[in-house]
Amino acid sequence: MEVKVYQNKVKVAEEFSKFLIKKSSNKKAFHIALSGGSTPKIVFDVLAKEFSNDVNWSAIHLYWGDERCVAPDNEESNYRMTVEHLISKVDIPEENIHRIKGENDPKLEAKRYGELLESELPKELGLPQFDMIILGMGDDGHTASIFPHELKLWKSPDNCEVAIHPESGQRRVSLTGRIINNAKTVAFLVTGASKAEKVRIIIDREEGYLKYPASHVSPKTKDLIWFLDADAAEQITSNQS
Repeated sequence: MEVKVYQNKVKVAEEFSKFLIKKSSNKKAFHIALSGGSTPKIVFDVLAKEFSNDVNWSAIHLYWGDERCVAPDNEESNYRMTVEHLISKVDIPEENIHRIKGENDPKLEAKRYGELLESELPKELGLPQFDMIILGMGDDGHTASIFPHELKLWKSPDNCEVAIHPESGQRRVSLTGRIINNAKTVAFLVTGASKAEKVRIIIDREEGYLKYPASHVSPKTKDLIWFLDADAAEQITSNQS
């Protein structure tokens, strides 16, 4: 695990953009699973505005780590957010965009998207492998849409599962642990003081940390990087880079 701490959200966005460019350069195809949330929104804005010309968009294939079961034009849609803040601002081929269809029946869509990953992604250890998965983390320690009350979904034998938000009851389609931990690179983007306690517990491996889904992110390649702003990293006691 590598932990990188930056001054603020914009600096996180800038440094992650540089990281993405470095990882994806000179690749014929680069498959990325995106995250929703406020931090990726800033990252997408910065990536589109400041670094768009540095990315070979024809090689980039976009997927989603999770999606709310809503229509693609719904204001809660992760896909809609990505269109508004990134896709509409860069020159990426339409056929390179592989969205989760939140408007479909959740169980059928989880199955369809799992099969899409099987057909579109290269394989490693018999499983589909992303070049990079971007993850966020909620105040409750959830990641993708695997919440603490449904931690069993992390170990699902399927590529995707239907998760249920613990408060709203909203259904979501989410990647499972077997796909997340099979990625070449996993990058957490976490900002804000409200995340500081869970960041500390998970990164410092404090007692009880395994009850939080984000603590189970451990790619087989060992290439796990946390991009944090100073507020989110404030309580960490272990060494940081």
